[in-house]
Amino acid sequence: MHFGAVIHIIGFLLVFLAGTMLLPIPFSIYYGDGDQAAFVWSAAVTFVVGLIAFRSTKLDQDLRPKEGFAVVTLAWVSFSIFGTLPYLLSNAIPSVTDAFFETVSGFTTTGASILTDIEALPHGVLFWRSLTHWIGGMGIIVLSLAILPFLGVGGMQLFKAEIPGPVVEKLTPRITETAKILSGVYLIISAALAVFLLAGGMSLFDALCHTFGTTATAGFSTRNASIGAFDSTFIRYVIIFFMILGGTNFSLHYRFLRGDFTAHLRNEEFRVFLFITAIVVMIIGLDTYYNNYHNLPKTVESSLFQTESILTPTGFTTTDYEQWSLASQLVLLTLMFVGGCAGSTSGGMKIMRIHVLLKFVLSEVIRLLHPRAVVPIRLGPHAVPREVVANVLGYSILFVGLFAAGSLLMTTMGLDLTTATGAVAATLGNIGPGLGMVGPTDGYSQMPVLGKWVLSTLMLVGRLDIFTVIVLLSPLFWKK
Repeated sequence: MHFGAVIHIIGFLLVFLAGTMLLPIPFSIYYGDGDQAAFVWSAAVTFVVGLIAFRSTKLDQDLRPKEGFAVVTLAWVSFSIFGTLPYLLSNAIPSVTDAFFETVSGFTTTGASILTDIEALPHGVLFWRSLTHWIGGMGIIVLSLAILPFLGVGGMQLFKAEIPGPVVEKLTPRITETAKILSGVYLIISAALAVFLLAGGMSLFDALCHTFGTTATAGFSTRNASIGAFDSTFIRYVIIFFMILGGTNFSLHYRFLRGDFTAHLRNEEFRVFLFITAIVVMIIGLDTYYNNYHNLPKTVESSLFQTESILTPTGFTTTDYEQWSLASQLVLLTLMFVGGCAGSTSGGMKIMRIHVLLKFVLSEVIRLLHPRAVVPIRLGPHAVPREVVANVLGYSILFVGLFAAGSLLMTTMGLDLTTATGAVAATLGNIGPGLGMVGPTDGYSQMPVLGKWVLSTLMLVGRLDIFTVIVLLSPLFWKK
């Protein structure tokens, strides 16, 4: 392990983070909340530490996979640590545990919050809170790959370690060009959403904050009632549409922008994504129509919004789905394990993995009936390599194992089973709101201190796609 190279890149990324800490200052000044000094000091401390780390080390060779995995994990941890400074220095969140939880939730695009009165916070702090979503949305590493060439370092190892999903797809031969393309698509979608939200009547501040949370499929809102605070059908359907975009493979958006207008519909994973949406909306819609709303437009809007919010997984809410039947709540809990498409900003297991897993099960059933049959597993026209299938199986076992272990650990802290399983599923899948005490109208403020650290860890593990963290914990990783 070349620790100097790892520290060098982490230092560079901290300098980048310091620059983003200055962005909330105009809103602090405009609204007169007086929290701008906290951002100046936070940026200064982060910049000095990053500069020392950067200048005291050097990068004299390309990264190996070992360094790539280390940089990815340590970058997220470092950002989460230094990202707490604006909360602590402004006294908006005086507890280190709570500030770390909120920061991790932001950068991992989870959207779980310990805040009980969001609207009481200064506007600068709220902007920073949402900005952490946007930074984490496409991944700290992917966003920085466009400028890493200035350091003389290739980035394929970082890209492999960060991009979620079992298959990494390069859009161009050069990884830095791929990073620029993905970042460009991300910016275009963000800008378009902000314009639509402004047209829907949101203020510039609210439009930007909710753009950050939607494009990143995250979930922090500036309002206690989340999107439910905006009495606008237009805004809700706009956010539904852009949640779908955020949960879709960004390479498909790039191809669409290049004129390939059927790219999405030709993609098997995206078609499965739409199929899951349709089935769940139908199930929840029928249930809530007869048991809750008795109003077709309200039923369609609520069921579609919450389905996409959990599936993508963004975590915005327009209604208290804990008032729905246990059947609908169970469907939403199941969605928490699915997630969006591979190559999107969403968390969870990813639809591609679920799809491959189901095809593998089907192939094994066919092989039992026809032992001599050759049953390849295909995604579209391509056969899925056996090593990818093995990766999917291993990941699925790890995901379910972490969910079970996390739920067991949370119950030992005195939480009821519904709250424990809901909190673990919502944080491991980077969703945000769960069930029970952490439902859509509640939060994570009632979690015990140890529980918050456990859930913070699960958010990081879930966002880093589990294998990235498991690799670092393996003794073989540290051997020469």
